[in-house]
Amino acid sequence: TPQNELTAYMARHMIDHKRTFIQAESEVSAINMVFGASAAGARAMTSSSSPGVSLKQEGISYACGADLPCVIVNVARSGPGLGGISPGQGDYFQATRGGGHGDYFHIVLAPKSVQEAADLTYTAFDLADTWRMPVLILADGMIGQMMEGVVLPEPRDPAKLPEKPWAAGGQYKTHRPINHVSSINLVPDELEAKVHERFKRYDQIKRKEVRFEEVNTDKADLILVAYGTSSRVCLGAQQMAKSQGIELGIFRPISLWPFPYDRISELAAKGKRFLVVEMSMGQMIQDVQLAAAGKAPISFYGRCGGNIPTEEAVLAEARRLLGK
Repeated sequence: TPQNELTAYMARHMIDHKRTFIQAESEVSAINMVFGASAAGARAMTSSSSPGVSLKQEGISYACGADLPCVIVNVARSGPGLGGISPGQGDYFQATRGGGHGDYFHIVLAPKSVQEAADLTYTAFDLADTWRMPVLILADGMIGQMMEGVVLPEPRDPAKLPEKPWAAGGQYKTHRPINHVSSINLVPDELEAKVHERFKRYDQIKRKEVRFEEVNTDKADLILVAYGTSSRVCLGAQQMAKSQGIELGIFRPISLWPFPYDRISELAAKGKRFLVVEMSMGQMIQDVQLAAAGKAPISFYGRCGGNIPTEEAVLAEARRLLGK
Protein backbone atom coordinates (compact mmCIF):
# COMPACT_ATOMS: atom_id res chain seq x y z
CA THR A 1 0.00 0.00 0.00
CA PRO A 2 1.17 3.63 -0.22
CA GLN A 3 2.29 3.49 3.42
CA ASN A 4 4.53 0.41 3.21
CA GLU A 5 7.70 2.51 3.14
CA LEU A 6 6.81 3.85 6.59
CA THR A 7 6.53 0.44 8.23
CA ALA A 8 9.54 -0.90 6.32
CA TYR A 9 11.66 1.97 7.65
CA MET A 10 10.38 1.49 11.20
CA ALA A 11 11.08 -2.24 11.07
CA ARG A 12 14.70 -1.54 10.15
CA HIS A 13 15.49 1.39 12.40
CA MET A 14 13.40 1.37 15.58
CA ILE A 15 15.53 -1.31 17.20
CA ASP A 16 18.57 0.95 16.77
CA HIS A 17 16.88 3.46 19.07
CA LYS A 18 15.76 0.86 21.63
CA ARG A 19 12.18 1.12 20.43
CA THR A 20 9.73 -1.68 19.65
CA PHE A 21 8.26 -2.47 16.24
CA ILE A 22 5.52 -5.11 15.92
CA GLN A 23 4.07 -6.37 12.65
CA ALA A 24 0.55 -7.26 13.78
CA GLU A 25 -1.50 -9.96 12.09
CA SER A 26 -4.27 -7.50 11.23
CA GLU A 27 -5.25 -3.85 11.40
CA VAL A 28 -7.70 -4.67 14.19
CA SER A 29 -4.93 -6.24 16.25
CA ALA A 30 -2.60 -3.32 15.56
CA ILE A 31 -4.93 -0.64 16.90
CA ASN A 32 -5.75 -2.71 19.97
CA MET A 33 -2.03 -3.18 20.63
CA VAL A 34 -1.73 0.61 20.48
CA PHE A 35 -4.61 0.87 22.98
CA GLY A 36 -2.79 -1.45 25.39
CA ALA A 37 0.59 0.23 25.00
CA SER A 38 -0.91 3.69 25.51
CA ALA A 39 -2.93 2.52 28.52
CA ALA A 40 0.34 1.31 30.05
CA GLY A 41 1.85 4.79 29.58
CA ALA A 42 3.94 4.26 26.44
CA ARG A 43 4.01 6.44 23.35
CA ALA A 44 2.52 4.33 20.57
CA MET A 45 1.49 4.71 16.94
CA THR A 46 0.12 2.69 14.05
CA SER A 47 -0.22 3.28 10.34
CA SER A 48 -2.16 2.00 7.36
CA SER A 49 -3.86 3.18 4.20
CA SER A 50 -7.60 3.88 3.81
CA PRO A 51 -9.29 0.41 4.01
CA GLY A 52 -6.88 -0.55 6.77
CA VAL A 53 -7.74 2.60 8.71
CA SER A 54 -11.43 1.76 8.32
CA LEU A 55 -10.70 -1.52 10.09
CA LYS A 56 -9.06 0.41 12.92
CA GLN A 57 -12.06 2.67 13.54
CA GLU A 58 -13.56 0.64 16.39
CA GLY A 59 -10.23 0.74 18.21
CA ILE A 60 -9.85 4.46 17.55
CA SER A 61 -13.30 5.04 19.06
CA TYR A 62 -12.28 2.97 22.10
CA ALA A 63 -9.07 5.01 22.46
CA CYS A 64 -11.05 8.26 22.26
CA GLY A 65 -13.52 6.89 24.81
CA ALA A 66 -10.67 6.02 27.17
CA ASP A 67 -8.87 9.34 26.55
CA LEU A 68 -5.72 7.59 25.37
CA PRO A 69 -2.96 9.48 23.54
CA CYS A 70 -1.62 7.81 20.41
CA VAL A 71 -0.80 8.59 16.78
CA ILE A 72 -2.44 7.06 13.71
CA VAL A 73 -1.08 7.63 10.20
CA ASN A 74 -3.35 7.27 7.18
CA VAL A 75 -1.52 7.45 3.85
CA ALA A 76 -4.76 7.71 1.93
CA ARG A 77 -5.47 6.03 -1.38
CA SER A 78 -8.31 6.16 -3.87
CA GLY A 79 -11.62 4.45 -3.12
CA PRO A 80 -14.23 3.51 -2.09
CA GLY A 81 -13.86 -0.20 -1.42
CA LEU A 82 -10.47 -1.64 -2.26
CA GLY A 83 -10.22 1.10 -4.90
CA GLY A 84 -6.68 1.65 -6.08
CA ILE A 85 -3.28 2.35 -4.57
CA SER A 86 -2.93 5.79 -6.15
CA PRO A 87 -3.35 8.96 -4.05
CA GLY A 88 -6.76 10.08 -2.83
CA GLN A 89 -8.36 12.52 -0.39
CA GLY A 90 -11.69 10.76 -0.01
CA ASP A 91 -11.01 9.91 3.66
CA TYR A 92 -11.58 13.50 4.83
CA PHE A 93 -15.06 12.89 6.25
CA GLN A 94 -13.96 9.75 8.08
CA ALA A 95 -10.94 11.52 9.57
CA THR A 96 -12.59 14.76 10.65
CA ARG A 97 -16.01 13.53 11.80
CA GLY A 98 -14.91 10.75 14.12
CA GLY A 99 -14.79 7.72 11.85
CA GLY A 100 -16.00 5.20 14.43
CA HIS A 101 -19.09 5.01 16.61
CA GLY A 102 -20.08 7.45 19.34
CA ASP A 103 -19.67 11.14 20.17
CA TYR A 104 -16.02 12.06 19.68
CA PHE A 105 -13.46 13.95 17.63
CA HIS A 106 -9.69 13.84 17.49
CA ILE A 107 -7.02 16.13 16.08
CA VAL A 108 -6.22 15.65 12.37
CA LEU A 109 -3.06 17.07 10.77
CA ALA A 110 -2.40 17.13 7.02
CA PRO A 111 1.20 17.44 5.75
CA LYS A 112 2.08 18.76 2.30
CA SER A 113 5.61 17.33 2.11
CA VAL A 114 7.82 14.58 3.49
CA GLN A 115 9.56 17.10 5.75
CA GLU A 116 6.27 18.33 7.14
CA ALA A 117 5.07 14.74 7.59
CA ALA A 118 8.07 14.15 9.86
CA ASP A 119 7.63 17.45 11.70
CA LEU A 120 3.90 16.95 12.24
CA THR A 121 4.44 13.43 13.57
CA TYR A 122 6.61 14.86 16.34
CA THR A 123 3.92 17.47 16.95
CA ALA A 124 1.21 14.80 16.91
CA PHE A 125 2.77 12.86 19.78
CA ASP A 126 3.07 16.05 21.85
CA LEU A 127 -0.53 17.06 21.12
CA ALA A 128 -1.75 13.56 21.92
CA ASP A 129 -0.11 13.73 25.35
CA THR A 130 -1.27 17.29 25.99
CA TRP A 131 -4.92 16.64 25.16
CA ARG A 132 -5.10 12.91 25.93
CA MET A 133 -6.53 11.82 22.60
CA PRO A 134 -5.50 10.08 19.39
CA VAL A 135 -4.03 12.34 16.71
CA LEU A 136 -4.36 11.34 13.06
CA ILE A 137 -1.83 12.26 10.38
CA LEU A 138 -3.80 12.35 7.11
CA ALA A 139 -1.32 12.17 4.26
CA ASP A 140 -1.96 10.79 0.78
CA GLY A 141 -0.31 8.25 -1.46
CA MET A 142 1.73 10.86 -3.33
CA ILE A 143 3.40 12.07 -0.14
CA GLY A 144 3.76 8.49 1.07
CA GLN A 145 5.65 7.49 -2.09
CA MET A 146 7.56 10.73 -2.62
CA MET A 147 11.32 10.97 -2.04
CA GLU A 148 12.46 14.30 -0.58
CA GLY A 149 15.30 15.39 1.64
CA VAL A 150 14.35 15.44 5.32
CA VAL A 151 16.01 16.85 8.41
CA LEU A 152 14.65 14.89 11.35
CA PRO A 153 14.03 16.93 14.49
CA GLU A 154 15.98 16.05 17.61
CA PRO A 155 14.48 13.01 19.36
CA ARG A 156 12.46 13.71 22.46
CA ASP A 157 14.23 12.89 25.73
CA PRO A 158 12.13 10.10 27.32
CA ALA A 159 13.01 11.44 30.76
CA LYS A 160 11.37 14.77 29.89
CA LEU A 161 8.09 13.38 28.57
CA PRO A 162 5.01 14.26 30.63
CA GLU A 163 4.07 12.04 33.55
CA LYS A 164 0.99 9.87 33.04
CA PRO A 165 -0.50 9.24 36.48
CA TRP A 166 -3.68 7.96 34.84
CA ALA A 167 -1.87 5.06 33.13
CA ALA A 168 -2.20 1.44 34.18
CA GLY A 169 1.52 1.11 34.91
CA GLY A 170 3.80 2.88 37.36
CA GLN A 171 2.49 1.55 40.67
CA TYR A 172 6.03 0.75 41.77
CA LYS A 173 6.79 4.48 41.62
CA THR A 174 3.62 5.92 43.10
CA HIS A 175 2.37 3.10 45.33
CA ARG A 176 -1.14 4.03 44.27
CA PRO A 177 -3.96 1.62 43.46
CA ILE A 178 -3.95 0.08 40.00
CA ASN A 179 -5.65 2.27 37.40
CA HIS A 180 -8.36 0.70 35.28
CA VAL A 181 -8.20 2.18 31.76
CA SER A 182 -11.39 1.55 29.82
CA SER A 183 -14.00 3.26 27.64
CA ILE A 184 -16.99 1.45 29.15
CA ASN A 185 -19.42 3.12 31.55
CA LEU A 186 -22.85 1.60 32.14
CA VAL A 187 -24.16 4.48 34.29
CA PRO A 188 -25.87 6.94 31.89
CA ASP A 189 -25.36 10.07 33.99
CA GLU A 190 -21.69 9.29 34.55
CA LEU A 191 -21.10 8.61 30.86
CA GLU A 192 -22.94 11.79 29.90
CA ALA A 193 -20.79 13.82 32.30
CA LYS A 194 -17.65 12.28 30.82
CA VAL A 195 -18.74 13.12 27.27
CA HIS A 196 -19.52 16.71 28.33
CA GLU A 197 -16.08 17.01 29.94
CA ARG A 198 -14.48 15.73 26.74
CA PHE A 199 -16.37 18.25 24.59
CA LYS A 200 -15.20 21.08 26.86
CA ARG A 201 -11.68 19.93 26.05
CA TYR A 202 -12.58 19.98 22.35
CA ASP A 203 -13.60 23.63 22.73
CA GLN A 204 -10.15 24.42 24.14
CA ILE A 205 -8.51 22.59 21.25
CA LYS A 206 -10.55 24.63 18.76
CA ARG A 207 -9.21 27.81 20.36
CA LYS A 208 -5.58 26.75 20.70
CA GLU A 209 -4.63 24.21 18.04
CA VAL A 210 -5.87 25.60 14.70
CA ARG A 211 -3.09 25.54 12.11
CA PHE A 212 -3.05 26.89 8.55
CA GLU A 213 -0.84 28.53 5.93
CA GLU A 214 -1.68 31.47 3.66
CA VAL A 215 -0.05 32.68 0.46
CA ASN A 216 -0.99 36.01 -1.16
CA THR A 217 -4.51 36.06 0.31
CA ASP A 218 -4.42 39.83 0.85
CA LYS A 219 -3.80 40.73 -2.80
CA ALA A 220 -5.90 38.06 -4.51
CA ASP A 221 -9.64 38.13 -5.14
CA LEU A 222 -9.75 34.35 -5.72
CA ILE A 223 -8.26 32.02 -3.11
CA LEU A 224 -7.41 28.38 -3.79
CA VAL A 225 -8.23 26.22 -0.75
CA ALA A 226 -6.45 22.86 -0.61
CA TYR A 227 -4.49 20.54 1.68
CA GLY A 228 -1.81 17.90 1.21
CA THR A 229 -0.68 17.16 -2.34
CA SER A 230 -3.50 19.27 -3.78
CA SER A 231 -2.04 22.33 -2.06
CA ARG A 232 1.30 21.78 -3.80
CA VAL A 233 -0.49 21.65 -7.14
CA CYS A 234 -2.27 24.89 -6.22
CA LEU A 235 1.04 26.55 -5.36
CA GLY A 236 2.34 25.69 -8.82
CA ALA A 237 -0.85 27.07 -10.38
CA GLN A 238 -0.54 30.24 -8.30
CA GLN A 239 3.03 30.78 -9.51
CA MET A 240 2.01 30.17 -13.14
CA ALA A 241 -0.83 32.66 -12.72
CA LYS A 242 1.52 35.27 -11.27
CA SER A 243 3.78 34.98 -14.31
CA GLN A 244 0.70 35.79 -16.42
CA GLY A 245 -0.25 38.81 -14.32
CA ILE A 246 -3.05 37.06 -12.39
CA GLU A 247 -3.12 37.22 -8.60
CA LEU A 248 -4.29 34.04 -6.88
CA GLY A 249 -4.17 33.29 -3.17
CA ILE A 250 -3.73 29.98 -1.38
CA PHE A 251 -5.25 28.92 1.90
CA ARG A 252 -3.95 25.60 3.23
CA PRO A 253 -5.52 24.06 6.33
CA ILE A 254 -2.87 22.13 8.24
CA SER A 255 -5.22 21.11 11.03
CA LEU A 256 -8.26 19.56 9.37
CA TRP A 257 -9.74 19.16 12.84
CA PRO A 258 -9.95 21.65 14.34
CA PHE A 259 -10.70 23.34 11.02
CA PRO A 260 -9.76 27.04 10.54
CA TYR A 261 -13.36 28.23 10.25
CA ASP A 262 -12.71 31.67 11.72
CA ARG A 263 -9.97 32.68 9.28
CA ILE A 264 -11.95 31.56 6.24
CA SER A 265 -14.94 33.46 7.61
CA GLU A 266 -12.78 36.60 7.87
CA LEU A 267 -11.59 36.22 4.29
CA ALA A 268 -15.15 35.65 3.08
CA ALA A 269 -16.26 38.82 4.85
CA LYS A 270 -13.61 40.74 2.88
CA GLY A 271 -15.26 39.73 -0.39
CA LYS A 272 -12.85 36.97 -1.33
CA ARG A 273 -13.95 34.13 -3.62
CA PHE A 274 -12.85 30.54 -3.08
CA LEU A 275 -11.93 27.65 -5.36
CA VAL A 276 -11.63 24.43 -3.36
CA VAL A 277 -9.32 21.84 -4.93
CA GLU A 278 -9.39 18.23 -3.73
CA MET A 279 -8.50 14.73 -4.87
CA SER A 280 -12.09 13.66 -4.28
CA MET A 281 -15.61 14.55 -5.36
CA GLY A 282 -15.67 17.26 -2.70
CA GLN A 283 -15.50 16.80 1.07
CA MET A 284 -13.46 19.62 2.62
CA ILE A 285 -15.58 22.01 0.56
CA GLN A 286 -18.40 21.45 3.06
CA ASP A 287 -16.24 22.92 5.84
CA VAL A 288 -15.31 25.86 3.62
CA GLN A 289 -19.02 26.44 2.94
CA LEU A 290 -19.79 26.31 6.67
CA ALA A 291 -17.01 28.80 7.35
CA ALA A 292 -18.03 31.22 4.61
CA ALA A 293 -21.68 30.99 5.71
CA GLY A 294 -23.00 32.36 2.42
CA LYS A 295 -20.77 35.44 2.48
CA ALA A 296 -18.67 34.43 -0.55
CA PRO A 297 -18.96 32.39 -3.76
CA ILE A 298 -17.38 28.94 -3.45
CA SER A 299 -16.46 26.77 -6.43
CA PHE A 300 -14.95 23.30 -6.65
CA TYR A 301 -12.45 21.48 -8.83
CA GLY A 302 -11.60 17.86 -8.09
CA ARG A 303 -10.14 14.69 -9.52
CA CYS A 304 -10.67 11.21 -8.12
CA GLY A 305 -9.91 7.57 -8.85
CA GLY A 306 -6.23 8.15 -8.13
CA ASN A 307 -5.87 11.09 -10.52
CA ILE A 308 -4.08 14.21 -9.31
CA PRO A 309 -5.18 17.68 -10.44
CA THR A 310 -2.67 19.40 -12.70
CA GLU A 311 -1.41 22.94 -12.29
CA GLU A 312 -2.68 23.76 -15.78
CA ALA A 313 -6.19 22.49 -15.03
CA VAL A 314 -6.42 24.40 -11.75
CA LEU A 315 -5.21 27.59 -13.43
CA ALA A 316 -7.69 27.11 -16.28
CA GLU A 317 -10.54 26.79 -13.78
CA ALA A 318 -9.33 29.87 -11.90
CA ARG A 319 -9.15 31.86 -15.13
CA ARG A 320 -12.67 30.75 -16.04
CA LEU A 321 -14.01 31.91 -12.68
CA LEU A 322 -12.20 35.24 -13.00
CA GLY A 323 -13.30 35.71 -16.61
CA LYS A 324 -9.72 35.92 -17.87
